[in-house]
Amino acid sequence: MSEEKPVGDQLDSIEDAIEEIRRGRMVVLVDDEDRENEGDLVVAAEMVSKETINFMATHARGLICLALSPERVERLGLRQMVMQNTSPYGTAFTVSIDAATGITTGLSAADRARTIQVAIDDRSGPRELVTPGHIFPLRAQPGGVLIRSGQTEGSVDLARLAGLRRAAVICEILNDDGTMSRLPELFAFRQRHGIKIVSVAELIRYRVQHETLIERIAESQLPTTHGAFMLTVYQNRLTERKHVVLRLGEFGVDEPVLVRVHRQEMVADLFGRFGATTGDKLGASLELIAAEGKGLVLYIQSDEPLEPAVVGQIPERQRRRYDPGIEKIRPFYDFGVGAQILRDQGLRKLRVISNNHRAFRGLSGFGLEIVEWVALPEDANENAGSES
Repeated sequence: MSEEKPVGDQLDSIEDAIEEIRRGRMVVLVDDEDRENEGDLVVAAEMVSKETINFMATHARGLICLALSPERVERLGLRQMVMQNTSPYGTAFTVSIDAATGITTGLSAADRARTIQVAIDDRSGPRELVTPGHIFPLRAQPGGVLIRSGQTEGSVDLARLAGLRRAAVICEILNDDGTMSRLPELFAFRQRHGIKIVSVAELIRYRVQHETLIERIAESQLPTTHGAFMLTVYQNRLTERKHVVLRLGEFGVDEPVLVRVHRQEMVADLFGRFGATTGDKLGASLELIAAEGKGLVLYIQSDEPLEPAVVGQIPERQRRRYDPGIEKIRPFYDFGVGAQILRDQGLRKLRVISNNHRAFRGLSGFGLEIVEWVALPEDANENAGSES
C-alpha cells in the first residue's frame, strides 16, 4: 500500500497508478457508471503475496480473480467456464484453478498466492494446475481497454504499462453491509488505506494519447469531381478498421492546413439522410479544399457504420455486444486515432472545416492546434455525416 493518503474526490493520474503497480502496490480501478459502476482492487500478479490476498479478502471482500492475457490462458489450457456466455458484459471466466503442488486446501491466503504464482510462471502448463479450484481466472480481450472497457482488461493493461507480466489479481470492493462500493465509498476507502484510484475511461485516454494505433497500408491517386487527390488508407492495429485520407497539395509542418474530419455514417454519406437533397458536408468540404488548392479530408470508419434507425431493424443477436464504457469514450477514441493520422500526415496547425466546435475539445493533448474555424456553406446538409 502507498504511504501517501490522497484526499478529496478527484481521481489519481494513470502515471501514478502505473508507478504504484510497478512497485507492487495496489490501486483501485473503477469502471463507468453506466457499466458495472464498481471499484476493483488491482495488483500485478507477479507481485502478489499472501499478505496481498489477505488484504483483499479482509478489506475488499469480493471475488478474488486472476486476469490473464489470451496467450497465457491458451498456454495453461484453460477452457471457458461456460460454452455460451450470457453475462451482460461478457465477463470471460475460465474454469477455476488451484496449484497442483505446494498447497493444502487451496483456500488460504498463502495457497491462493501460490496458485497465482504458478499460473503466471512461464514454465507452467496444464499439468501444473488442477481444476476446479479457489482462484478464478479471467481472459482479457486482445487490445485491452481499447477493445473492452472492463477491469479485466484494465488491470492487465496496467501491469503491461508497468513493465510487468500481463497478468493481474483483482477483487471487487464491498461496503461493510455487503453492498457494492460506489465512487463516494471508494474515495473513503482510499483515505483509509492510502490506495490510489484511477478509472478505466482515463486509462483508455492515456493509451490513445501514448500508443501508436495506426499504420499506413495503401496509397494512390484518386481522381474526383473536385480534382485529383492523394488517397492514403490507414489501419487501426487493434480493430483493423480502415480510415481514409484525401489530400490535395503539399504543405509545410508549421503551415495551417484546411482540414475536414468526417466520421462515417454509411447511409447518410451514400444516400443522404431522410431524403435530403440540398448537399452534404463531405462534398462541401471537398469543394472548399479544391477552391483553395490544398487541404485534407480525414474519413473515419465508424465501428457501427449504419444509421441508428437502420441498426434498430437488425435483430439484437446479430449486433455486436454493447459496451457502455466503450460507447461513452468512443468519440474520444476515434478522435485520438484521427489525431494520430493527422500527425502522421505532417500536420500541426489546423484550419478546421466544421460548424461544431465542441467536437474538437482536447486536441492540444495530441500536439495539434486549431488556428481557425472554417464554416460550412449554409446549403450543406447539417444532418449528413458528422464530426468525430
